[in-house]
Amino acid sequence: MPLARLIANGLAPLTLAGAVLAFLVPEPFLLVGGVFKWLFATTMLALGLVLEPPELWSTLRQPRRIALGVLTQYTLMPALGFLIAATAGLPPALALGFVIVACAPGAMASNVIVFLAGGAVAYSIALTTVSSLLSPLLTPMLVEWLGGVFLPIPLWPMTQTIVFVVVLPLLLGMAVRPYLGRTLYAAQELAPAVAAVAIVAICSYAVAANQERIGAVGPEVLLLVVVLNALGYAGGWGLARLYGFDQRHQLTLGIEIGMQNAGLGVVLALEHFAEQPETALPGALFAVWCIITSAGAASWLRRTRRAALARAA
Repeated sequence: MPLARLIANGLAPLTLAGAVLAFLVPEPFLLVGGVFKWLFATTMLALGLVLEPPELWSTLRQPRRIALGVLTQYTLMPALGFLIAATAGLPPALALGFVIVACAPGAMASNVIVFLAGGAVAYSIALTTVSSLLSPLLTPMLVEWLGGVFLPIPLWPMTQTIVFVVVLPLLLGMAVRPYLGRTLYAAQELAPAVAAVAIVAICSYAVAANQERIGAVGPEVLLLVVVLNALGYAGGWGLARLYGFDQRHQLTLGIEIGMQNAGLGVVLALEHFAEQPETALPGALFAVWCIITSAGAASWLRRTRRAALARAA
């Protein structure tokens, strides 16, 4: 399916284009408001479909690496997000937005980026899966603990949302794999493209809902997003070196930590803080920026690798 691969591989420019169009002409994108939760659920269903059980089980037999990766996911980024939120002098809703996106699990898009960058794909998928399965417990708890400084947090409703849009679709995708038969390959080819379209639509809706606010606070928020993303990449890579990981796993953990599931952060912000839609702005901008930076880095690494192989030949 050439078109599906083109869409999946073009996630970065499509996300940027969607965000720009949503800012310029917000009305069509506001129609997504009634279905954004279910759009996100499709991304997790897609992840369940593309998981290869043998590769995943092999990686799960290395629990130390996975435990360290998940521990880093749920400590480093929440700490960085809270530090930025607490020191940047932001309004409470925007500050909470940084905490929400920083407390999210790993993103499905990171699996594609790790593959393109030549990292440890099975490890990336394992981290995304485990952190997603733990997210109904850890994400609301961390958001309540850290974000409660800025605004009251609906802990139990947030947990329910994550169960319904993350865990259940992920498990459903894994459960139906054996029953798809010959159509499994086609479903796996189509799944990343469907997930890409859903992510673009969700982020575009968040931008459209915040069009007026972006003009006032957008540049400052974007700068803080750039800082959070860069610190996530650097911190993940540096801690992986400290853990004694090889280069492929250092690269993978750096990408995993720097690329939060910002789409989930946007969904949580829009669902539970609907009266303050600016809460979703940091997540929307983070989604666009982290995909652009990671896709650009993966492209550079591919070119560097090809050049090194050509010199060796």
